[in-house]
Amino acid sequence: MKQAAGELQVDFVSGAVAHRLRFGGGRGQALAKAMGLRAGKTPMIVDATAGLGRDSFLLASLGAQVVMIERSETMHSLLVQGMDRAAKEGGEFREIIGRMTLLRGDAKDLLPELSGEAILIDPMHPPRKNSALVKRELRQVREIVGTDDDAVDLVRVALKYARNRVVLKWPTKADPIKGIQECSHQILGKSTRYDVFMVG
Repeated sequence: MKQAAGELQVDFVSGAVAHRLRFGGGRGQALAKAMGLRAGKTPMIVDATAGLGRDSFLLASLGAQVVMIERSETMHSLLVQGMDRAAKEGGEFREIIGRMTLLRGDAKDLLPELSGEAILIDPMHPPRKNSALVKRELRQVREIVGTDDDAVDLVRVALKYARNRVVLKWPTKADPIKGIQECSHQILGKSTRYDVFMVG
């Protein structure tokens, strides 16, 4: 586990994240639409499963204030380092990081105090039938954070405390998570879908 954490890095400044920042398509992206970002409307977002922080960074780059929650100590420290590096870059990166707040803890405990308008939940996805498809980086994350066996409980807590919507990020072809109410609508991407639950 230590070895995986050592190789893994949270990078907001280069690679895929920077590319998405430049060419991602702004508020027209599936994630932004699912979270309720539209002209004149920028909800306060809670990312209940921060992971590598990429979705939070994208949402913050579109102007949203984002509170990120990460319960893994290793993952949390990787996020701290990544946010520090991005802030030191200055300019646009510093501005985006300035809209991101990182909390360490279990989202089920923290969500009741945060009253986020829109809550994003991206649990560890079920293993794919062809494990070669899973990127090495995501395998490393799984080694660090485990399997998120309490995803159903987390969604239920989020549905209770979100002010406007809960969004569950899930593989397009995967079965719905059992034990959760039907979503209000879905936004489908090529490999990812966003199950949107409107509340309030």
